[in-house]
Amino acid sequence: MFTLTAIVEYIAVAAAAALLYALCARRLFGALQQTGYDGKSYARWTRRKGNMVYSRYILLAFLIVLAMLVLGICFTFTGEWAAYIALVPVPAFVAVYCFADRRALKVPLVFTRRVGRIFACFAVFLFVFTFALALACNAAAYYAAAELVSHLRYLPFAAVPLVLPVFVRLAAAAERPYATGRNKKYVAAAKEKLASAACVKVGITGSFGKTSVKNFLAAILSERHKVVMTPASYNTPVGIAKAVEGADLAEAAYFLAEMGARHKGDIAELCGLVQPDHCILTGVCAQHTETFGSLSAVLKEKSEILHGTKAGGVAVVGIDENTARLPLASFPLRCVRVGEEEETGARNICLGTDGTDFTLRLGGVACEAHTCLLGRHNAHDLALAAAMAYSLGMSREEVLHGIAQAGYVPHRLQPVQSGGVTVLDDAYNANIEGAACALEVLRLFAGGKYAVTPGIVELGILEEQENRALGERLAGLDGVVLVGETLILPVKEGYLAAGGAPEKLHIVPTLAAAQTFLERTLKEGDAVLFLNDLPDIYG
Repeated sequence: MFTLTAIVEYIAVAAAAALLYALCARRLFGALQQTGYDGKSYARWTRRKGNMVYSRYILLAFLIVLAMLVLGICFTFTGEWAAYIALVPVPAFVAVYCFADRRALKVPLVFTRRVGRIFACFAVFLFVFTFALALACNAAAYYAAAELVSHLRYLPFAAVPLVLPVFVRLAAAAERPYATGRNKKYVAAAKEKLASAACVKVGITGSFGKTSVKNFLAAILSERHKVVMTPASYNTPVGIAKAVEGADLAEAAYFLAEMGARHKGDIAELCGLVQPDHCILTGVCAQHTETFGSLSAVLKEKSEILHGTKAGGVAVVGIDENTARLPLASFPLRCVRVGEEEETGARNICLGTDGTDFTLRLGGVACEAHTCLLGRHNAHDLALAAAMAYSLGMSREEVLHGIAQAGYVPHRLQPVQSGGVTVLDDAYNANIEGAACALEVLRLFAGGKYAVTPGIVELGILEEQENRALGERLAGLDGVVLVGETLILPVKEGYLAAGGAPEKLHIVPTLAAAQTFLERTLKEGDAVLFLNDLPDIYG
């Protein structure tokens, strides 16, 4: 059992099994990356019924067991070779599994250095496990001294897929101390670069509209100044550090930093990095209560930007039922309240299918504004950006021209024409407020009106309530397509309770299936809204 030949066999079998089964973990690594390498969030994803993570691996293990049993028994006449012939189904079924799973990720896995490090840890863990399993299997066969047991001694290798989700999490945990230390140095370098830069720093946070307000403010300030901003939705310490690393801040007048938060302390950490001179709080809703636990906790965290902004700076605050509770007068900042009922804000909003007109009040003076952007929320977001730009010295004329020049932010109610059909792409992380505004725009179109959605996520205990409310808003459309299994039940219940026609409701498992249905259904002149195309961790 412990001869040199035997040990080489154990190593070869273990290494081959570890390599093959590691190929089946691509989807797991994609989900881990989408959760920000957070072990708890990743574990919740693996347990979601609709994801069928363990179901898929159980099926793979069952098929391999069945095939190994058949081959091991049928080839007993080959003697010792029967054990090796029984292993043939492993690479065969792994290949089939990987082929079937090749497009399982809507958001492709990016093979970064961190993913490489985690994968290396994962491969080591998997090899140690399979080597131990090889020893145990051969020991059992040796002491059993039964020919059939010897021929089927590698049968337990079929169960290895069941441990893959656990090993991925363990590998992430093992790599985390290195990543944390490395990121701290990376962020510290960015902090030093920002601190030495003469540009004015503006921090932007809120439950919704952060990326849009950032882009709109950049468009207005660019009328006169050079502006550098964090790209896309880079709103974490590492994301901002990455943006700072590649930015030329020497000639920039302003640096705009989007600040996201999923956990307590995130905003304070980001303020420590950016040290904003001014800030914008777009508004607060129930988004992210999944991680914060309550709406009041979300409000408290988002309002940390008011504490982290330098004294004497400007704080532009979107006033809603939640932010209205903030004691703005207690902060050593020049607070500008923005809202339809405030001295500054967007009023008389007139929605259209080709743009939005509204009255913009700045410093008590009313100006007529036009934007090609769709939706009531875009008018409010433009008002927030305008309020900050005006407070920073931009003229009303420059503000209005900047508003007219502001373009669509990708996947934020972005209209696209396709074969005579208007596609409203609002696929980026829908929130409660944005969903209501998007549906309001959809109803403006003259042809058939269709909506595709998997529901709204990150709402914690409010998830069922708010998705039922979303379903109610969908009633009356010409077609509603619900995607997936995770959140659609309350959406369906709300839709039917509000009088939605059952025959107009369609439930499909994937976005690809939804697109196939729409290709058969839509005709020229129709409009379809894609509302919140979920990343894989919520699918």
